[in-house]
This record gives sequence, C-alpha cells and structure tokens, in this order.
Amino acid sequence: MTVIDCLGQRCPLPVIALAKRLPGVPVGEVVRVLADDPAAANDIPAWCRMRGHEYVGRITTDGAPAYDVRRTH
Repeated sequence: MTVIDCLGQRCPLPVIALAKRLPGVPVGEVVRVLADDPAAANDIPAWCRMRGHEYVGRITTDGAPAYDVRRTH
C-alpha cells in the first residue's frame, strides 16, 4: 500500500498529492492519504467520483484521519 502523508497540509494540497501519485501505482492498489484538513473528508471522495476511482473509506491510523482510494484504471 502506498501512503501519502499530507498531515498539516490544507485544501487542495492532499487531493493534488493524490492526483500526482495515483498514476504511479498499479491498477487495483490502494493508496492511503493521511490528511487532517477537515475539507479532505469531502474533497477526496468527490475527486474519486469525478475521476472514476474507488473511494474505499476513512479510517484513523495512529490518531490521524486517513482516506483509502483504490486505483481503478
């Protein structure tokens, strides 16, 4: 699993980091975005819908919010 640490970064930086990293991972792989900006809870799922990738869900890892996205194409 690829992990992108965007803790401390504000919108839209976590989505931009995801968009840059996702093409470099194999189709079907899950990318975890660590992001404590409250906007990420809406921005990341919305980006997935617009780009056709699967938003797997939100979890908490080591006390930080994380968002899992599966590359679908």
